[in-house]
Amino acid sequence: MENLRYIQYNSNLIDYAKENRKNATRQEWIFWNVVLKNKKFHWYKFRRQKTIWSFILDFYCPKLLLWIEIDGGYHNKTQTYDKVRDSEICRKWIHVIRFTNGEINKNLEWVISYLEETIINREKELWIFSPDVFLPW
Repeated sequence: MENLRYIQYNSNLIDYAKENRKNATRQEWIFWNVVLKNKKFHWYKFRRQKTIWSFILDFYCPKLLLWIEIDGGYHNKTQTYDKVRDSEICRKWIHVIRFTNGEINKNLEWVISYLEETIINREKELWIFSPDVFLPW
């Protein structure tokens, strides 16, 4: 099995990812600053606009192999690309959660609750899969 702690990336995307961080959507900004920033959520470190292979993920936690995507209206036009990307990334043991802008705007408590439940389940999955590699903290 490949090393799940290190994932290669396309270095040509670094500048684009930095630009995405500077120009975050309102919902990405809320999600980052209210929920994830500074290990506020279950003490896990998340990265913003993380480059993985030839993709840029909105939020990524390497310890949990967990990817969080905030879908704006433009995702209605990119559904085919999103499915291909999801499939390729999920084949590498990375779990994806998608939230819509509307869910962030109108139901942030539910989003936080869902994320919390997902993290608890993900900890169990990774512990069962590889207890010698995964330690919750």
